[in-house]
Amino acid sequence: MAFGKKMSLSRVENPCFLLFLIIFQAIFILILYRGSNSTVYQTSFPLPRPLDYSKTEDVYTNLSLFTPAPDKANMRYCSESPILVGPLAVTFDTLPSEETIISKNPYVQSGGHYSPPHCEARYKTAVIVPHKNHEKHLQHFLYYLHPFLQRQQINYCIYLIHQAGSGPFNRAKLLNVGVREAMKDDDWDCLLLHDVDLIPENDYNVYACDDYFPKQLSTAIDKLYYSFPYWSFFGGVIALTPEHYMKINGFPNTFWDKDGEDDDIAERIAIAGMGIDRVPLYVGHYKMIDYGQAAERVQNLKRPAELNTKKTWRDDGMNSLEYKLLGKKKYRLYVNITVDIGAAPVLPPEGKSKGNKA
Repeated sequence: MAFGKKMSLSRVENPCFLLFLIIFQAIFILILYRGSNSTVYQTSFPLPRPLDYSKTEDVYTNLSLFTPAPDKANMRYCSESPILVGPLAVTFDTLPSEETIISKNPYVQSGGHYSPPHCEARYKTAVIVPHKNHEKHLQHFLYYLHPFLQRQQINYCIYLIHQAGSGPFNRAKLLNVGVREAMKDDDWDCLLLHDVDLIPENDYNVYACDDYFPKQLSTAIDKLYYSFPYWSFFGGVIALTPEHYMKINGFPNTFWDKDGEDDDIAERIAIAGMGIDRVPLYVGHYKMIDYGQAAERVQNLKRPAELNTKKTWRDDGMNSLEYKLLGKKKYRLYVNITVDIGAAPVLPPEGKSKGNKA
């Protein structure tokens, strides 16, 4: 017996054995954490695997079940949504009119704001959409996204950030503008940054933030054969809390008519000591609207950008954001924010530098 006790003590006192115990406990805690409620989509409801995308439901199915509560002053918090079905039918054959969208979404209020009429929402999300000359995309987007969010019983508002003028598009700077203007209106729990040409195909893909890490929802896009393009990709549809957004100083303001801002954000997240929470591929299905521009966009999504984020992120972002607000108007289906974000810098001709003379 004494010999057994001696052996046990010697194991405990062995530094290698102690190190092994510490590492084992750390791995166990990490696994336990990743399986916990840190990700909304993992714990809000059981997910059937695999999901059958050959059997889809209309996005408006059973929305009529959500009727106003008789006593709004004493509404309970929303429980698990009873109408979620998973895969949804998404087609772009017919362009829906604004009147059609309004008639099919009777509880959407001015400014594209919705709060569940039958229960108190657990999530409050601002959907921020950069926009320039994509009117057809916008009609499809509004037709699908409003009922999609209502199915999830989310308190939400859609902000359309419209770039004025004929200059090159600056998606990243428009997102910064959208965040600043949205936070003036309400203390949103979640900032949902959404490309206008991507439509979600699965209502289990909840548009709410992860408390710990920024989250990517668009992990499987049809034009990319529902595969993930490359490991550092963090674009399309992403969700960050306001705290996450400010911790990384927002998006860069200097990406004019070029891609790479998504990779810059991924780098900023890593520098800030955070990880990225990605929705599983079998849940993060999206369909891309194609009006002749998808091919070029897909090529841009396939390659990572060359960046210098470590040197620029502290000075290029929310703390350096400048713009002129030209208008902020509430339409029935969204808030339209029109801004002048300035002009792109004039670069010297290729092959010439400041010190060279022609």
